[in-house]
Amino acid sequence: MNDTPTETGKPAYSAPALTKGLEVLELLAEARNALTMKEIAGGLGRSKSEIFRMLVALQDRGYIDRDAETDAYSLTDRLFKLGLHTPSAQDLMSAAMPELSRIAQDTQQSPHLVVVNHGLTVVTAAVPGGEDMAFTLRLGYGRLASDSTSGQVILAFQTPDIARRILDACDAAATTPIDRECVQRQLTAIRERGHELRNSRDFVGITDICCPILGADGNAIACVIIAYVNRHTRESRHEHTLKLLKAACDRISAKLSNRVRRPGDAPFD
Repeated sequence: MNDTPTETGKPAYSAPALTKGLEVLELLAEARNALTMKEIAGGLGRSKSEIFRMLVALQDRGYIDRDAETDAYSLTDRLFKLGLHTPSAQDLMSAAMPELSRIAQDTQQSPHLVVVNHGLTVVTAAVPGGEDMAFTLRLGYGRLASDSTSGQVILAFQTPDIARRILDACDAAATTPIDRECVQRQLTAIRERGHELRNSRDFVGITDICCPILGADGNAIACVIIAYVNRHTRESRHEHTLKLLKAACDRISAKLSNRVRRPGDAPFD
């Protein structure tokens, strides 16, 4: 450990092993695909011998996983699960979970709590709804925020600078360039409505109903999306469900903030 004073008079502490471990995790987090040891070493400008032990240690601790067929490494969901234990995440979960349970009971549909991380949506909680069946996404499930209902709802309620940074992260993770003009039009429309209600982009027979959860600054910190299952034998009650969801998200926002700005009160730009 280096404790030599710097020019500012403060000791400069370093932990080379920790630094290498964090570099590996950050590289894998930014990569679109799993990486081999050679690719990781090349990406970090280090030799394979430098990172071999680190990969073994990270795999042993459950932070990364190695594909036995390709010898490529990828992140597990361990960091995601650790993130759920941070105070801010716990505050959000504590405020949201009773409301998600209430929504599931009142609508007989499945609500999901979603946040955005590095340009991707992340399902952090879900409550199954339905007497005989339920449609729920697995925890940790995510896709590009710019191309998902939940991601666009969160994006629509951000300042322009924050929205641009999120879209930059989306671009970095996307396989093709994002049509920002098209996305911007969609975000403006969502903000004017204060919600999104549309057919699912992925699943036939599912209607996405989504509302933002706002923080003290009026920006969306998360959203709740209901994957509404439309059935031949029952009337679809989209507007009724939307009304219940809006009220629930307002209550969650109120728990998290002393000042809740109503969706649509301020223009997107």
